[in-house]
Amino acid sequence: MHRPAILFLTSSLSSFVEGDLRMLKASYPVREVATGGGPAGSFGQRLSLVLSILSGVLRTDIVFAWFAHNHSYLAVMAARLLRKKSLVVVGGYEVANEPEIGYGALLDPGMAEKVRYIIENADCILAVSEFSRREILAVAEPRRIKTIYNCVDTSVFSPDGPKESVVLTVCLVSTANIRVKGLDTFMDAARQIPEARFVLIGRALDGALEILKRDAPANVEFVGAVGQAELIGWYRRAKVYCQLSYRESFGVALAEAMSCECVPVVTDRGALPEVVGDVGFVVPYGNAEATAAAISDALRSDSGRRARARIQTVFSIGERVKRIRTIIEEVSV
Repeated sequence: MHRPAILFLTSSLSSFVEGDLRMLKASYPVREVATGGGPAGSFGQRLSLVLSILSGVLRTDIVFAWFAHNHSYLAVMAARLLRKKSLVVVGGYEVANEPEIGYGALLDPGMAEKVRYIIENADCILAVSEFSRREILAVAEPRRIKTIYNCVDTSVFSPDGPKESVVLTVCLVSTANIRVKGLDTFMDAARQIPEARFVLIGRALDGALEILKRDAPANVEFVGAVGQAELIGWYRRAKVYCQLSYRESFGVALAEAMSCECVPVVTDRGALPEVVGDVGFVVPYGNAEATAAAISDALRSDSGRRARARIQTVFSIGERVKRIRTIIEEVSV
């Protein structure tokens, strides 16, 4: 059976993107181009990247691109001209339009046009949740669209040992994320449950940590960037995991925590209720009183095992691998 050669293209090698790369390499010949996702760089660097993408499209059968950004725009355009196939995973930011919090690629008219082109011209658009699928369809009409959930390696993200009275949240700590990730609500809820230990893990940027520490209650602990092993250790200790975001297109950290038997407390925004299902607590965004009450209930809850079982059943690596292989076979015809 012919195995199509794949150009794997991404602007960011985050853990879930790397998971797809490993999966594809196990089944297909893969050429990899990572753009870095940072500033555009010099003219020479930009030209080198453009040539790498064009060369990759020319030498492979299918483009598999993560994120509908500039790199995907060029790759999808080249794939159409060269009569190659293209699949693009939309992460969520690309189809977001949230002027209230200054979030979303659609706030930039030029980028919005590129996103629309990608959605309309890729051979298949992959959404990471039903929420994301609805947002994609509100932007443009794709040729084909499939929802394939992000996944978690439940053999790695697994429980081990007793739970502690720890309430955890994990994110990049930036001034924008104080609102986007609901860190202000996390602090306010901590103030109402002084007997519990609240922990915020994540790399800090732009003075956000100082802003949060200024009014943080004594039971909040700030942990900087950590490696995967240390992060899993925190997931295993924490009884409750909070994702109090203004919006999420999936919530990989939430799924990782649930896989380690954390009881989830999430907002009623984006795909968060979709991920949690009936195994956690859903609260209105920005409502500190409701959040604190839900966290108190979650600390007494015994639904951690059910949370892990949901991840194993709905968000497994095996299911994502099977569905992506099926899509690749279908577009290869």
